[in-house]
Amino acid sequence: MIDLAPAAVPAILHWGEDLGDLSDDQLAALADALKVQPVSGGLDTPARLTLLPTEATGWAHTPGLTVRPPAPSPLFRTAGVQIAGPSCHVTLTDDEAGLQVDADLDITDAGLVRQRLTLTNRGDRAVVVDHLAPTFPLPADATELLDTTGHHLRERSPQRHGFTLGVHQRESRRGRPGFDNTLVLAAGRPGFGWERGRVHAVHLAWSGDHRYTAERTYSGDAFLQAGELLLPGEITLLPGASYTTPWALGSWGDGLNAVAARYHAYLRGLWAGRTPSRPVTLNTWEAVYFDHDVTALTDLARLAARVGAERFVLDDGWFRGRHDDTAGLGDWYPDATTWPTGLGPLADTVRSLGLEFGLWVEPEMVNPDSDLARAHPDWLLQGRQELPPAARHQQVLDLTNPAAYAYIAERLHALVTDYGLAYLKWDHNRDLVTPYSVGRPAVHAQTEALYRLLDDLKAAHPGLAIESCASGGARVDLGILERTDRVWTSDCLDPLERLPIQKWTGLVVPPEYLGAHLTSPTVHSTGRTVGLDLSAGVALFGHLGIEWDLRSCDGATLDRVARWVELYKSHRRLIATGRLVHADLADPALDLRGVVAADQSTALFALTQVTTSAWHPPAPVTFPGLDPDTAYTVTADTLGPLALTGRQLATTGLRPPQQHPEHLTLIHVAADRHPHRDTPKDPPCPRLAPRDASRP
Repeated sequence: MIDLAPAAVPAILHWGEDLGDLSDDQLAALADALKVQPVSGGLDTPARLTLLPTEATGWAHTPGLTVRPPAPSPLFRTAGVQIAGPSCHVTLTDDEAGLQVDADLDITDAGLVRQRLTLTNRGDRAVVVDHLAPTFPLPADATELLDTTGHHLRERSPQRHGFTLGVHQRESRRGRPGFDNTLVLAAGRPGFGWERGRVHAVHLAWSGDHRYTAERTYSGDAFLQAGELLLPGEITLLPGASYTTPWALGSWGDGLNAVAARYHAYLRGLWAGRTPSRPVTLNTWEAVYFDHDVTALTDLARLAARVGAERFVLDDGWFRGRHDDTAGLGDWYPDATTWPTGLGPLADTVRSLGLEFGLWVEPEMVNPDSDLARAHPDWLLQGRQELPPAARHQQVLDLTNPAAYAYIAERLHALVTDYGLAYLKWDHNRDLVTPYSVGRPAVHAQTEALYRLLDDLKAAHPGLAIESCASGGARVDLGILERTDRVWTSDCLDPLERLPIQKWTGLVVPPEYLGAHLTSPTVHSTGRTVGLDLSAGVALFGHLGIEWDLRSCDGATLDRVARWVELYKSHRRLIATGRLVHADLADPALDLRGVVAADQSTALFALTQVTTSAWHPPAPVTFPGLDPDTAYTVTADTLGPLALTGRQLATTGLRPPQQHPEHLTLIHVAADRHPHRDTPKDPPCPRLAPRDASRP
């Protein structure tokens, strides 16, 4: 709800719960009711929190716009408003400063509030943009903040703190979101959880540097901001030029499940009518690493087909000079020593087995020890004469350089065409340090070049699927997911570590976009020994794949892998279209998550015993997301069938089966009689293995 009072800069009065159909008089009364009152020691006309707060109005807190020059601060007036359904376009001008801002706002079908701002230089001299970001007001009782942080192998760990007076700010200066970035900045009523507690959140759909801000003022205003973090001088607008912010996406709800559901529906809506399939993927990295042998890889492909995989991805190590991670990046041709006849024979064998063929690439990077770097040292991003600090023995290729862009584009198009690639695992293994091109900061331009490259590939190869990987989950955002088909959630495949990583990544990303692979019995990243059922059960709630040298498995283990693959396929549509939910359980030793069908006729839950519990046997657990008035049948390996309503399951719940730590039980919930519709049910969960055979 926006106050569009004449001449003044509009202000969002409310976003959240539906206030009903209000008359013009009622809307005007609401605006009057929320006006800031003059107080002693303050301005005669107090500053209000608008779509674009600036210092010239008396706003003494974080502004929405900072430019150099002109000085003093811009003072905008509304020059035009266009409203079309749930969308609003507002034009703001400052004739003295020679600036114009166009604000686009809309409410998506998913219930998100989207904002972006476009600044245009209408003056006669250059303007440097230091800061431009959409602003979202918050209710007064949103006094607790939530954001995420992390590192390699432990992305998106949540952290909470009181939302007191002052500024809380999270920034990424890595040229990509980074492991430690916050996926959202959320503010809500104290103690808000997944199932309940009003909360508002904002996410920036951008894959470069960014800044999230939460501020509470002594005058009673509280707000969130999300925008691109611009390096000094990065955006300089010549007369007539414009800069547009990324979309900032605001979600809200009673609990984080509701917040996540809006983000999920939004992304699924972007792909409506062209949603790619979710083939089970075997990736070769943890099976062979750089040890590429045609015979071994062919054997691995045959075993992948045996267990029901549908895609085979050849990871790092296939291109010229690439025998470890010190050389070869940039030379995107098959290595003649390892592949004397090229990749064609392996690709043909993979397809003859009924699998798609995919390839790992890292197009934005280059090893100094490569033919490309030796021939074109000027194609590297660097701000000084010496190279930036190395990471994984590599530097960053300057995609803003037309020649470098053309070379990479040609190589990628050729690889897809020559080998009939169905899939690119697109990696990005380092931060950008002193990211300058021709003496100017280039994170913004580099990110736009990446988007253009992805868009061009998608347009030229409509069936091509692309995964966004960045040393695992260092580039996860809805900007990259507008152009790719999934993210590699983390390089860590330990299922106990994956539980929170997938949970909190899923706050914005739907499960079918989360790369989630079952792994070898001894996890490469942690050294922990884990059972197949736990590993596969956690991976089930994502886009399932396999990261394991299946040549090390006996026949019985391969059969068990095949049963898990078949189980995933039987629930693949539910996972890709249903609502992901997490339960707020009193017992921290347990994790309960599930996917509920859009019509609430069926659901699949996983109950994981993470550690031993202080309660023995465990207390009842409750199941969110079901229709309270529907009668359901609940079944599991050692449970049921039980006849319970959705209200009973959400309120009193049921006693879970007793499990040892690091064990998981799948629980299927199916409607007996649905009061509103008659929907076919997914098949029931098969019995996967005896309980004492949970470890391979």
